[in-house]
Amino acid sequence: MGKEKFDPNILGEKIIKTIKTIFDPEIPVDIYELGLIYDIMINQDFDVKIMMTLTTPNCPVAETLPVDVEEKVKTVEGVKDVKVEITFEPAWSQDLMSDEAKLELGIL
Repeated sequence: MGKEKFDPNILGEKIIKTIKTIFDPEIPVDIYELGLIYDIMINQDFDVKIMMTLTTPNCPVAETLPVDVEEKVKTVEGVKDVKVEITFEPAWSQDLMSDEAKLELGIL
């Protein structure tokens, strides 16, 4: 029973699909479409590192949102471990939102 062939693209798609189920509590858009996810890195051991930001440094979910992301991504089949790192460089802005998110919020 060997490991399945490592395919970061398929695993990455599964991770993104999972992240899209997580919503900012104040905005009716998922955190991926909001542009809060800066990078998803997967190594050959199936360890995942996610670089993300928050809409503001004193976001009310600053403590819980990264934990939520970590726990949900850990449930993705094939993922071994998950680390979520918060960064405010660059700072989040509405420019990072997808067109879908901008439409949803009436910005477009």
